[in-house]
Amino acid sequence: MSARFLTLGLISAALALPAIAQGAPASPGGGLMMQLVMFLPLILIFYFLLIRPQQQRAKKHTEMVSNIKRGDTVVTSGGLIGKVNKVSDTEISLDLAENVRVRVIKSMVIEVRNKAEPVPAND
Repeated sequence: MSARFLTLGLISAALALPAIAQGAPASPGGGLMMQLVMFLPLILIFYFLLIRPQQQRAKKHTEMVSNIKRGDTVVTSGGLIGKVNKVSDTEISLDLAENVRVRVIKSMVIEVRNKAEPVPAND
């Protein structure tokens, strides 16, 4: 009885051997190169719609902050509006009201309004 099972096992293994040797059929979508070709436009879209505009905004903000000078009116990220009294490397001193001075980190400035520029009206 065991010889019969052994013979049956060997025959089935011999018949299945060519099917195993063939392996899986090739994927219909192509190989690795086709996947990379499809992935490249996605990377370009992300670059031009997300990454590049963010880099340009950061560059403009850095330039604006570095050009702050005494007498400019600035708006901070906390909503304070004041006139620049003193400028140092990392901080500025703002006059918010008479005898009210606040030290603010330069990078917290979101808008610079020069004294020559008029403030837009709320129309």
